[in-house]
Order: sequence, then structure tokens, then C-alpha cells
Amino acid sequence: MRTALLQSSGRPGSIAENLKVLDEAAGRAAAAGAGLLVAPEMFLTGYAIGDDVPRLAEPADGDSADAVAETASRHGVAIAYGYPERAGEQVFNSAQLISADGTRLANYRKTHLFGCFERDHFTPGDQPVVQTELNGLRVGLMICYDVEFPENVRAHALAGTDLLVVPTAQMHPFQFVAQSVIPVRAFENQMYVAYVNRVGQEGEFEFVGLSTLAGPDGVARARAGHGEELVFADADPAALAASREANPYLKDRRPDLYGSLV
Repeated sequence: MRTALLQSSGRPGSIAENLKVLDEAAGRAAAAGAGLLVAPEMFLTGYAIGDDVPRLAEPADGDSADAVAETASRHGVAIAYGYPERAGEQVFNSAQLISADGTRLANYRKTHLFGCFERDHFTPGDQPVVQTELNGLRVGLMICYDVEFPENVRAHALAGTDLLVVPTAQMHPFQFVAQSVIPVRAFENQMYVAYVNRVGQEGEFEFVGLSTLAGPDGVARARAGHGEELVFADADPAALAASREANPYLKDRRPDLYGSLV
């Protein structure tokens, strides 16, 4: 499945403008034959929006989700995007995947909140593995800091995730995560990992870009720079199967030895 990575910070604070950016990117992705477009963490509203988080938060099936569904169905491409999700009195840092026909397939709430800003504004999610089927692949969702916990990604591997989609707001000086950690996560868990970042300065945060789609061989199939980009790479089920046969980490595990880890 050709996957498009939208490395952009959009227009922080403006949902309407970010929906326009997403629509334009969806058109380009579809024209390039992509089956999936992935946007960064909190793309719908912007990340560094402070006390506007509760004001701009929406339900998973809210007006913006309907707008993204319309964009997906009009262009014929699935879309994964980050947004602040309101559920009653709680607000979650969430990512949602909508199919190419506009169906809401999966919604994930970030389980590991990073830093004071996130802990002050969001409730942590409590479901570590969220998956769906898309174009012959089992797709899992995770958000930014979540992927830095090896147990988290291994849980996806054991649940059969083929492509782990990770909307991200990775900031300076942690660019080594995109450059080094993500390819290792893909290799040690024998999956594809699509890690899609914001760029530029937002408030106190400097986002570093470097979005990547890493393969199960640990090789980056696509790597963006530090600016706004739309990059493409393929997640190939046949290559995944061959890699899993050659690198049988999951089959060679010895869970009886690991009890002390949990």
C-alpha cells in the first residue's frame, strides 16, 4: 500500500485552514496512487495551542471527523490524523483513521503523555493496541512518545500489526528518535512504522520534521527533511512476510523468561 506522509504543522489554531491543508494533501496523495495519507499529531488544531485545547476539542464523530470523511471519500484515500478528542469532561490526545469511503475505522487515545503541557491538558488513554484492516494490511495506531516504549510496540507486533501509524510532534533535541529509534522499532518488531512529524516553531516547541516510513529490515523507505513535505513509500505485504521468515524474532521469543519485566 502506497502511503503518503504529510509533514506539516498546518495552521495552528485554525481547524478550517488545517482541513484545507489536509484536503489539498489528500488530492496529491490520491493522484500519486496512495491508499493512505497520514498527518501529524494534533494536526487538526495545532499542537502548541495552550488553553485552547478544551475549546477546540471535538468528539471522535464530530463535525471535523465528518469533514475528514468527506475529504477521504471524495479523493478515494484513507486518512489518519491527530486531534484533541472530547469525551464528556475529559480531553484525549487522539488519532483517528478514516477509510477511503469515509468510514471511521479506528480511534486511538495517546497512552503515554509527554511533558507538563500534555499532562496538564489531556487524560491518558488506557487501550494500548488499537488496530483495523486496511487494503490487506493490519494497521495499528500510536502517537509520538508511545512508540519510544518498546513494550508498547511489541504489544502491537504480538497482536499482528503490519503497519504501525504514528502521528508525531517530535521536537528538538530528540531527532535521534526519528533517525535511529524508529528503524530499530520496525526491525525488532518486524513491521512497517510510519512516523509523521510536525515542523518549525510553535510556541516553546521546535519540531524537527524527519518523518519516515521504516521497513521491517530497518531501512527507511522514505525520509523527509526539516520543512513541509509530502513524501511517499510503500508498505509491501510480500516483503513483510519474507522479512518475518528471515528474522523470526517473534517466533524465537521466550516469554517464560520475561515475567520480571512486568
